[in-house]
Amino acid sequence: MFFKKYGDIVVGVFFMALSAMMMVMAQMLPKSKVMEIGPDFMPMVIGGITFVLALILTVLNVKNMKMRAAELEKAVIDDCDYKRVLLSALLVLIYVFILQPVGFLVSTLVYLPLQMLVLAPDDQRGKKQINQLLIIDVIFTMVVFFLFRYGFKIVLPAGIFTINL
Repeated sequence: MFFKKYGDIVVGVFFMALSAMMMVMAQMLPKSKVMEIGPDFMPMVIGGITFVLALILTVLNVKNMKMRAAELEKAVIDDCDYKRVLLSALLVLIYVFILQPVGFLVSTLVYLPLQMLVLAPDDQRGKKQINQLLIIDVIFTMVVFFLFRYGFKIVLPAGIFTINL
């Protein structure tokens, strides 16, 4: 009952604390001597965006708590699908451990469609949806690769394939 009523507030406060800690730790990273944007740039951006979104989540839920109290009493919360949660966590761990030796492109091209399949509803796993996931996978991976390589001038792990694009 507690989490049903105060869950969004707890999550919002947790992510505000997490993002604040992330921004503090990002400031401890060494500054770049080569360019203005250093290794602290992306963690600061992500931490700032996360903090603002968590703050909005918390404020809106505190503001609307009384109005939603009756609505929450009648709400039915589905049971957690532990199989998907555990499989998703396992996929993330495997991805983290193979990223460096295998490389960003290969590991991401394999990880993303598997993760999307795990998270997709059961009725959204047809051939058409899988093809869409594969297209999204390739486009997203290439956009991120080129954005980091040429936009941020950060080389992602090459792994077993050295690619000079």
